[in-house]
Amino acid sequence: MAFVEPVTLRSGGIALVPLSLAHEDGLRAAAADGELWRLRVTSVPEPRETRAYVETALAMREAGHRLAFAVTDEASGTVLGSTSYHDILPAVRRVEIGYTWYARRCQRTHVNTTCKLLLLEHAFDALGCHVVGWRTDNFNFESQRAIERLGARKDGVIRGHALRRDGTIRDTVMYSLRAGEWPEARAQLQYLLARHRAA
Repeated sequence: MAFVEPVTLRSGGIALVPLSLAHEDGLRAAAADGELWRLRVTSVPEPRETRAYVETALAMREAGHRLAFAVTDEASGTVLGSTSYHDILPAVRRVEIGYTWYARRCQRTHVNTTCKLLLLEHAFDALGCHVVGWRTDNFNFESQRAIERLGARKDGVIRGHALRRDGTIRDTVMYSLRAGEWPEARAQLQYLLARHRAA
């Protein structure tokens, strides 16, 4: 049995469903809301590359390195975006959360907070992870702020770490949250969701 097995996670009207080829059209439509592939600091697939994006994620799942989810509206099944566990290290009980993007209409809503709460609950409470990590482009300041709002700690910057879609070389900002920090992070996420519901 693999450390991270495919699972569907649900809360607050959002369902994280293991990504499959059946989600191809939905992903393409979600990415088109805001033409997200034009952002140089994200991994959102261009329309013609959506199938390859899904196939790559499935190959990584088969190899045990990534479990990608389609982020869906639970009631309608509409695909809102995607997120993943990746860089899965069973020996040290560590996963990272990334490859995360949402249709523009879902940004700055409860969707990301709900997804992070679901993923962190599963990682710490079900999988028994010791640490969950994130990485982001040094120029993706919005992503960095979102990760920091979770209570994650900045571990450092890996310079000259990866290629962006435009061919430039990026520095990667690394963050992590340890199991002992999870109760406070959970309380913060629950507070943010409660505030959203009350608004």
